[in-house]
Amino acid sequence: MSRFSGLRQRHSVRRPLRSRALPRWWPLPVCALLGATAGGVYGVVKTPEYTATSYVVVTPAEKADPSVALGFAQAYGRVATEVAVIGDAQVWAGVSANTLRGSVRTATSPDAPMIAITATSARAGDAAGMANAVARALTVNGAHTQAATGVKVVQFSRAAKPLAPSSPSAALTTLVGGCAGGLLGGLTLLARPRRRPESEPELSAAVPAPAGAASVPQEVG
Repeated sequence: MSRFSGLRQRHSVRRPLRSRALPRWWPLPVCALLGATAGGVYGVVKTPEYTATSYVVVTPAEKADPSVALGFAQAYGRVATEVAVIGDAQVWAGVSANTLRGSVRTATSPDAPMIAITATSARAGDAAGMANAVARALTVNGAHTQAATGVKVVQFSRAAKPLAPSSPSAALTTLVGGCAGGLLGGLTLLARPRRRPESEPELSAAVPAPAGAASVPQEVG
């Protein structure tokens, strides 16, 4: 009886320890929580950015082929942030040429002779000022070369001061960070080797067979 009671006691001790073990899917919520926390902190700490866009149109001069304007629009879009144009734009924007090169981007359309000049800055007023300064520099440069190119560069619309930042908000970065963390946790679960189920300890133990009755030699009459 003492041997059976010892086995039952060891088995009762093992069950609570196994029930307190972490489930196999624990990396999923932990990684999602860590990702959401990191995304929220990044959204709060990061300086907001503002974006403003100005548009410039290239029009053909009298008796000029309209397709020429489209070609020059592509060319002006490539040189918009070059030193020849920025030399004037940096004065009007009140920033350095390096700041303009790093903050201004241009985009052209293959179907229309239009150039979009987009500037990004930590200040809304600076973003609009840089976009308008580069657009103005393009129109001035186009006027100087109009006799040679046969096209005119006209500012189509000025950049307005943005009212809200274009950078993602803290709520959005938190959501993105949580999704990224959850994805990482799911990949971790897929990469982990599956744990083999442990066999339950058997309660039955080897019990020596009861000793048989000793054979008594029969008397031979």
